[in-house]
Amino acid sequence: MGDPTSPPAPDGLVARLARWVVHHRALAIGGWLALLVAVLVLAGAAGSRYAETFSLPNTDSQRAYDLLRQSFPGQSGDSDQIVLHATRGGGIAGQAARIDAMLARVARIPHVSHVSRPIVSRDGTIAFATVSFDQRANVLPRADAQRLIDTAQAIRSPALQVELGGQAIEQAQQQSFGTASAIGLLAAIVVLLLTFGSLTAMGMPILTAVLGLGTAFGLIALLSHVLDVPSVSTELAAMVGLGVGIDYALFIVTRYREAYRHGMSVDDAVVTAMDTAGRAVLFAGLTVIIAVLGMCLLGVDFLYGMSIATALGVLMTMLAALTLLPALMARFGDKLGRFGRRARKRMEGGRPHDAFWTAWAQWIGRHPWPAMLAGLAIVVVLAVPALSLRLGQSDAGNDVKSHTTRQAYDLLAKGFGPGFNGPLLVVAQLPHDRAGAAGGTLAQVRAALARADGIASVGPPVTSPDGRVATVEAFPRSAPQDAATTELVHRLRDRTLPPVERASGAQLLVAGSTAVGIDFSSVLASKLPLFIGVVVGLAALLLLVVFRSLVIPLQAAVMNLLSIGASLGVAVAVFQYGWLSGLVGVQAGPIDAFIPVMLFAIVFGLSMDYEVFLISRVHEEWVRRRDAHGAVVDGLAKTGRVITAAATIMICVFLAFAINDDRAVKLFGASFAVAVFIDAFIVRSLLLPAVLHLLGRRTWWLPASLDRHMPHLAIEPPLPVLEAAEPAADDERALTR
Repeated sequence: MGDPTSPPAPDGLVARLARWVVHHRALAIGGWLALLVAVLVLAGAAGSRYAETFSLPNTDSQRAYDLLRQSFPGQSGDSDQIVLHATRGGGIAGQAARIDAMLARVARIPHVSHVSRPIVSRDGTIAFATVSFDQRANVLPRADAQRLIDTAQAIRSPALQVELGGQAIEQAQQQSFGTASAIGLLAAIVVLLLTFGSLTAMGMPILTAVLGLGTAFGLIALLSHVLDVPSVSTELAAMVGLGVGIDYALFIVTRYREAYRHGMSVDDAVVTAMDTAGRAVLFAGLTVIIAVLGMCLLGVDFLYGMSIATALGVLMTMLAALTLLPALMARFGDKLGRFGRRARKRMEGGRPHDAFWTAWAQWIGRHPWPAMLAGLAIVVVLAVPALSLRLGQSDAGNDVKSHTTRQAYDLLAKGFGPGFNGPLLVVAQLPHDRAGAAGGTLAQVRAALARADGIASVGPPVTSPDGRVATVEAFPRSAPQDAATTELVHRLRDRTLPPVERASGAQLLVAGSTAVGIDFSSVLASKLPLFIGVVVGLAALLLLVVFRSLVIPLQAAVMNLLSIGASLGVAVAVFQYGWLSGLVGVQAGPIDAFIPVMLFAIVFGLSMDYEVFLISRVHEEWVRRRDAHGAVVDGLAKTGRVITAAATIMICVFLAFAINDDRAVKLFGASFAVAVFIDAFIVRSLLLPAVLHLLGRRTWWLPASLDRHMPHLAIEPPLPVLEAAEPAADDERALTR
């Protein structure tokens, strides 16, 4: 008879898939290569139709844009500035002929609908002309924006400085993320080499992630033909997909080597690794996809394509880890499982042994209260600044000083005031039944704006050809990103303009790029609670079904939110308060509104990855031994090293984006890197194990009535239950050594 304590042969879905892949490894590898080539060929033939659509339903700025697009298309786009600085005697007047000729050439550039006469500063040395487009900056061809830059700067001379600012110019000069992705990939290679000490073991996660991501790129290009997908989606999918793809393969390869070194054959070790770590990868990948797709709940259309593209990148790298990786492990299994020098040092009595993580896990088990209080204190202190989070849109004053947008910003602020960098556009829909009253209405609008506290100057009105719509530019005294400008926009909408509307019968809407940024922040802030609630609720439900515990989903939700809150706190301290801003290379300003949304979506998913890999191993030991404290010690000892290695890879990938010159991209990369560091090195390595020790057997409590009515969806395969002594009633924290 066989050993009754031997685990049954794996027969779950993932194990059956792994067994088929092992027996058809050449077909699996060839199938992935054929899929990659086919998708890329189709994408190359079809091309891509990336669309930078952006709308904010039920906001003043969107209503203004819709009105202009319908009745005054020449004013329906964004406006940029050409800023001129006479550096020698004669001032701007001495350069008038050259400036006028240049502006005439600019007026002939495609999509330029209007070029204003230059407005000159009081000292006569600085001037600016406003260039209006018939399209928004997000859809304006980059080539036309670059042509504007080249045409304007062609008259540069030692006596005349020419700089340009505005949304279209910003987007024309955006850096590609290709360099950051390459740096992140190189860092991942180094970390994997240090972790495995083997070129073969290092190469498999990299190859798996690259093949999965390459296929995702082709699918995203094809997706752009049926859905509005922003061009930045591919780069975001690359960043997230590369990180999670390498992480997933790292977890599976680590589990394979452990099984192989316990004496299993290559094929059995592959199936065992897939039936344990592979199941965890499937569950973790689904939680990341759910979190990313949750951005569709925010009601901002450009996030739809971005979230679906990112989810597609995660999906393809996850599928590659579940199908391509086991084929590669079966093909190169002996080399993959071979002991390196560092691995042999970690062997103790024939079993893999990591001295540091074992000692660390045992220390937490002996001192759970100090460990919990220390971990909690760290994340709470880091999260405190997040309570004063101010959402907004950073302006060109944060750009690198050598960029033309920053030079234009500084010149405008010097010559006219910081508010001239972000003019507000008041759009007036004039009443049809009051013929001849348009002039009086616009005069009332200008007078009300001029009297408003916080307005430095008001421009002349521009009326549509049919006389039904007009626009008036108003220049704030404060910079676009200042809180005072946000307050001004709300004050104009709520108090200054409504009396004019009632008296004249006109509809008045405050728009412009600054107002769009304010509305964007308001929309995201209003939808954020729903977004967080749905994502946390779905993830908690999955954890409840998988681990059969009420405590696990509750602590997962709390600790994931603590990680995100702490990272937001660090972002606020550095980017909003300005602490250490000189070291990071930024200036103090608001937190860009998309950061908390994407930080929650992506980091929540990644946090669930580390949660699942740690808890699944702890749960496996609990099911096997029924010793709650020993399970925590063994679970952390066996996963601590691989979780922190996986997190280090993600940190390197995100930090590669933090070196970008763009403040928003730098904020994005730094926030994500900090979040992953806090989650892996503080929450999963200190706080969570301490809490599990304090809870003991209560961690796995679930009412029997609820257990009977829930479906069974296990991450771990069935395991034999070993006899274990009940912990002493007076000392439940006693550890099994």
